[in-house]
Amino acid sequence: MAESQPFSAEPCPAEYLRAALRAPVYEVAQVTPLQVMNKVSERLGNTVLVKREDRQPVHSFKLRGAYAMIAGLSEAQRACGVITASAGNHAQGVALSASRLGIPSLIVMPVNTADIKVDAVRGFGGEPLLFGANFDEAKAKAIALARERHMTFVPPFDHPAVIAGQGTLAMELLQQDAHLDRIFVPVGGGGLAAGVAVLIKHLMPQIKVIGVEAEESACLAAALQAGEPVDLPRVGLFAEGVAVRRIGDETFRLCRDYLDDVVTVDSDAICAAVKDLFEDVRAIAEPSGALALAGMKKYVQQHGIRDERLAHVLSGANVNFHGLRYVSERCELGEQREALMAVTIPERKGSFLAFCELLGGRPVTEFNYRYSDADNACIFVGVRLTRGREEREEREEILAEMVAGGYQVADLSDDEMAKLHVRYMVGGRPSKPLRERLYSFEFPESPGALLKFLYTLGTRWNITLFQYRSHGTDFGRVLAGFELAEREPEFDHHLSALGYECHDVTANPAFRLFLAD
Repeated sequence: MAESQPFSAEPCPAEYLRAALRAPVYEVAQVTPLQVMNKVSERLGNTVLVKREDRQPVHSFKLRGAYAMIAGLSEAQRACGVITASAGNHAQGVALSASRLGIPSLIVMPVNTADIKVDAVRGFGGEPLLFGANFDEAKAKAIALARERHMTFVPPFDHPAVIAGQGTLAMELLQQDAHLDRIFVPVGGGGLAAGVAVLIKHLMPQIKVIGVEAEESACLAAALQAGEPVDLPRVGLFAEGVAVRRIGDETFRLCRDYLDDVVTVDSDAICAAVKDLFEDVRAIAEPSGALALAGMKKYVQQHGIRDERLAHVLSGANVNFHGLRYVSERCELGEQREALMAVTIPERKGSFLAFCELLGGRPVTEFNYRYSDADNACIFVGVRLTRGREEREEREEILAEMVAGGYQVADLSDDEMAKLHVRYMVGGRPSKPLRERLYSFEFPESPGALLKFLYTLGTRWNITLFQYRSHGTDFGRVLAGFELAEREPEFDHHLSALGYECHDVTANPAFRLFLAD
């Protein structure tokens, strides 16, 4: 294949359009579906559509830019091979693109890169080289090797050919739905956002293009504020696919000139968007893949947008499976469907039950308690909110009810340390020796299950420990401790009357080591 036409120093939109039209990305990439998300559409009062870039052979849009650049190399450049630095989606895009074109590729990855990613690069035909403690060290090594071996370095975003390749996604969007009002695009280094924005504004300028950044890696917002690309002091790695310290020079120029707006979102909002995508279209997005939807939801709420056609890009699905545990924990908070509180209750018979009765029919999502002293107990409780956009008002109503009921209460819903650490550390050893037995229960996930437990057991014997967290299944796992003598037939009788699956776990070594007196 002949070498592609060179770009000017600052390519104009017409140059990018020509390059996108000529990019042979469909030799390897797919035209991905644009699907309606019915549940989210109904909730937001707009028609919400998702561009399924998770359907690409490498489960990410990165294939478009990588192939567009590599396919345009001269025969001499191809003979020397290509090299890049990446621990994620770009690595796989370069490996597959080079393999399809019969070009050797070397992918420099930090030494701590997960084996699944190294194996994926190898599976797509690339040669992984583990070097450096982080991306910056890997990139420096890749650039040095490129000079030494006369290989072509394929940047992840800051190159006109890569940007034009990502821009082919914009062409598909217009062909699939010419009546879009707004397009939301994730921003890491800015390659996808730049490519989509410059082509959309050149062809259909009435369509608004909004970039979405993660708060922990908002390099575009920082550059816009400074007037030029700047280095962030640190970046968070939760949304790993967009964890970029500095936006590219060319991508910044295009994003500054052609994006209509930029919005940032936190990790909880991203987790909620991951859940939305799964529930609506059964896609399991990586956090950066759900970023654009998270931004769309926030933007719609902030600006009161109604009755529009809104598209967002699901940019990738190379999710770390174990990271889904964190997503599951945080999505309720991201959806603003859970209030977290610390409540002080008197340590006396029936106070636990009285507190739950005050909550009424509100579903409890979490309950953590450990006996501390003879006077008061501090419990960590989560309550599911049901009024959507009125969640703050609903939260304030619950807090007011707690105060009116005579309880000291603190709202922890926005406390990051409480959400990330303290909720898992509530408890410890009791302050005095207890004759204690520990039971694990399976509660039916139905209204009244907790109250039934308390009415049956909680007013007769002192509860010394209680831990519960809803996981969305048909039963909830509960750990409960009771102050009991070695043999109490009456307790066993009431336990049988309760009818919940339960087991005596007093001898459990973890309990004996960390929780028993």
